Amino acid sequence: MAKRDINMTEGPVFGKMVAYTLPVLATGILQLLYNFADSFVVSRFAENGEQSLAAVGATGSICNLLVCMVLGLSVGASVVASQYIGAKNARAVSETVHTSITASVIFGLPIALIGFLLASPLLSLMGTPDDIFSKAVLYMQIYFVGIPATMVYNYSSAILRAKGDTRFPLYVLIFSGLINVLLNLLFVIVFHMDVAGVAWATVVSQVLSAIAGIWRLHSLQDDCRLYFHRLRLHGDKLLRIIRIGLPAGIQSGVFGLSNVLLQSSVNSLGSTVVAANTAASTLDGFVYTAQNAVYHGTLAFVGQNVGARKLDRVKKVFSCSLLLVTLIWAIFGGVEILFGRQMLDFYLGGNEKVIEHAVLRLTMLAATYFLCGYMEVFTGVMRGIGSSLVPMIITVVGVCGLRLVWIYLIFPIPYFHNLQWLFASYPISWALTLAFQIVAYLIIMRRTREHMALTGVPLYVK
Repeated sequence: MAKRDINMTEGPVFGKMVAYTLPVLATGILQLLYNFADSFVVSRFAENGEQSLAAVGATGSICNLLVCMVLGLSVGASVVASQYIGAKNARAVSETVHTSITASVIFGLPIALIGFLLASPLLSLMGTPDDIFSKAVLYMQIYFVGIPATMVYNYSSAILRAKGDTRFPLYVLIFSGLINVLLNLLFVIVFHMDVAGVAWATVVSQVLSAIAGIWRLHSLQDDCRLYFHRLRLHGDKLLRIIRIGLPAGIQSGVFGLSNVLLQSSVNSLGSTVVAANTAASTLDGFVYTAQNAVYHGTLAFVGQNVGARKLDRVKKVFSCSLLLVTLIWAIFGGVEILFGRQMLDFYLGGNEKVIEHAVLRLTMLAATYFLCGYMEVFTGVMRGIGSSLVPMIITVVGVCGLRLVWIYLIFPIPYFHNLQWLFASYPISWALTLAFQIVAYLIIMRRTREHMALTGVPLYVK
């Protein structure tokens, strides 16, 4: 074990989870800051800032829909690698690493092609306003050029985090993100490339991140080292990755679909509301990203301890994760509720009409984001144990199903056809889903303990 790696199967849990989570949290926050810089540069320095900002925002949900299903497999790679590392199975760890990186390339190329070719029809289907349509198509097509590099970086980061190294992905993001910001300024202010400038800056930073991730794996001196001549798909490892990762990907994809439909509803209210939604979602994304860092920590800690046959520590990880999510929500959510208007004013340059709409979303979601954080923890524990299908079904039905009902049956009613009622679907769907997840967690933990008492092996581990 390298000095930077965290020993997840021994010693106090909370302190180690904090040490693991903080770099992941910082990585996510930095990524959002860089995305914020993208939006800020294009909104303040492009020729028509409001339209350019809305164009970038209009592509977000559809990009996530196409990418998240395949990126979900990286969750499978992280869980499988964690379990093998906890079990100290060197050969299985190595085969998982080489299968994961190979799969990232195989899956990334067709997603890039699909996104590029279908950008225009998909954005048209979403009802993207005419005044931002051409810019949105251009941004989306360029964005998908960099998807293969994004895949490689995310899979390599998943392996590093599985072994307890959360700092190197942070260092990579600091470097590539700074390059991204500098290129944003160069392409938009100097070369007047508008949304194409921020898109190409993103692609360059993604390529640099992928190169750094591969270099790091290749330079390791442990079971996770990457050897280029060993790159291939190991069938049994790929099946385990798919069994855990595919439900996670489908969950993210369907979740993304519900956001696409919500984005379509936002689009129906005009480009000013689209710009407001983009600005608010950028800021409240900080709360979600901070809480999602705990999800990644939960996955790794539970995975390694399940592999090491230490189920008692799984309960400790669960309790520590809930505590961390609560603390993060109180800090980040509190800041957004107290200072959201000031941050939006800086972001939007005093555009009061847009700010008014943005504050509404920011306040409603920031006040209830702890529900989403708890959902992430329950999903992380169940998935870390090896049960990925159950949280997928619960999320698809509880979150996505309710939002579809809301969009098609409630939102069209004139009284409810406004932003306040549209965004109310978020906390309501989170609360309903969380209730089902609590029941599922209790059942899965009981079955896992009973199976281990009989066989000596946790239920979902092979």
